[in-house]
Amino acid sequence: MSDEYEYQHQVQELTEQSATAARLFDVRRLIGGLFVVYGIIVTIAGITASDADLKKAQNININLWTGLSMLVVGLLFLLWMWLRPATAPEPAPEPPAGPARPEGDEAA
Repeated sequence: MSDEYEYQHQVQELTEQSATAARLFDVRRLIGGLFVVYGIIVTIAGITASDADLKKAQNININLWTGLSMLVVGLLFLLWMWLRPATAPEPAPEPPAGPARPEGDEAA
C-alpha cells in the first residue's frame, strides 16, 4: 500500500511541475511583456517629442499614439494569459496490447 501511495504522490508532483513549466514558457507572457516594455519606451519618446519632431509628422504625435497602442496590446496579452492560464498537455493514451505478429509474417 505504501508503494502505491508513493507512486501516486510522485505522479501528482510531476503533473504539477509540468503545469508550472507550461505556464512559465507561455508565449503570451513573452509577447505581452515585450509589447509593454517597448510601449513604455515609445510612449516616453512621444511625451518628450520636440516641436520639430511634431512638425515632421504633420503635428501628429506618432510616437505617443504608437506607444499607447503597444501598451494596450501588451496588457491585453497579459490579461489573456491571466484569464486563460496554459495547462500541461495530456499524455497520449497507450495503445492497447494486441496479439503479437510472428516476425516472418508479411501480411499487409
